[in-house]
Amino acid sequence: MTSRLPAHLPFSAQIRDATKAQHSQAESSAFMGDMLSGRLGREAFRRYTEQLWFVYRALEEAAVKLDDDPVAGPFVRRELFRLPSIERDLDHLHGTSAWRGTVAPLAATESYTDRIAEVARDWPGGYVAHHYTRYLGDLSGGQVVRGAAEKNWGFAHKGDGVRFYVFEDIPNPAAFKRGYRELLDAVPADDEEKWRIVGECGRAFTLNTAVFEELGAPAPAGR
Repeated sequence: MTSRLPAHLPFSAQIRDATKAQHSQAESSAFMGDMLSGRLGREAFRRYTEQLWFVYRALEEAAVKLDDDPVAGPFVRRELFRLPSIERDLDHLHGTSAWRGTVAPLAATESYTDRIAEVARDWPGGYVAHHYTRYLGDLSGGQVVRGAAEKNWGFAHKGDGVRFYVFEDIPNPAAFKRGYRELLDAVPADDEEKWRIVGECGRAFTLNTAVFEELGAPAPAGR
């Protein structure tokens, strides 16, 4: 396979440019637009947060096993881990901690988490692609989601309900993101492997968009 990445750009910029269309499609989904505008109720935000729990459980359970991997290991940063914060948010959104026995992944979410588990097991470079699309998105566009949720549903500023978006152990997100991109630029991979990682980043955005589409679809008759 011949690389189609522009050699004059650092790898992080190559990823950004090559996945721009998929990224834009994910950001402009009808479900996210309706939720962030307040046209959907708090229940939609709760359902969205439930699906995030499955995704981050897959990412962070895999991270423990990849800690020492030469490709994925440098990206395993405990200050990024979101699972405890999501669980606290869901306790607040449900008003109880009993939600763990009742929530279920959507079909699109299962496809997403299955792919994360697959690459974490077989292809560390693919895991990096999913790590990048999620966590750097949380540090950037995720803050827009937090602000909209606080405004629409009255959550305390950076409080329960939106703690997923609050990176208390990262005091300077801009500096952290620069460091993360430097890790991407230094990833030990040849051009062919880098192109595979770029393709997996696009796939991650597509899987994420599918979750949004299913969340926004009308409920089946009888439910």
